[in-house]
Amino acid sequence: MILVDSSIWIELFRRESSLRPETAFDIEEAVTCLPVIQEVLQGFRDQTAFRRAREALLSLSVVESPLALDVYESAVELYRAARRQGLTVRSSTDCLIAACALKHDLTVLHRDRDYAALARVCDLRERSL
Repeated sequence: MILVDSSIWIELFRRESSLRPETAFDIEEAVTCLPVIQEVLQGFRDQTAFRRAREALLSLSVVESPLALDVYESAVELYRAARRQGLTVRSSTDCLIAACALKHDLTVLHRDRDYAALARVCDLRERSL
């Protein structure tokens, strides 16, 4: 199973995107989490596009709903571990997404350098497109 990051969904939902879901990942193996849903949906201006994206994201299995305290604590530890090694993680949300992936033994599919940094301090499986 793969946790598809916001960076992939945002690209897929762009009108001019050259990325196609069928070439990027197997939709049958895709899951999401609440931080991904928030990051993707908050960027829509057009209400029709927002509704379509919301419907698409909510059709996926959602891991960690609701988000529990242990996931937040794991995200904190990931961020702190990266800092101790001199790595800068630009997004706390990416730490939450990584914590969800770790808890459920998922690979994160992304276009975001934070996951490569996080994978250097933990057992996170990540794949960049």
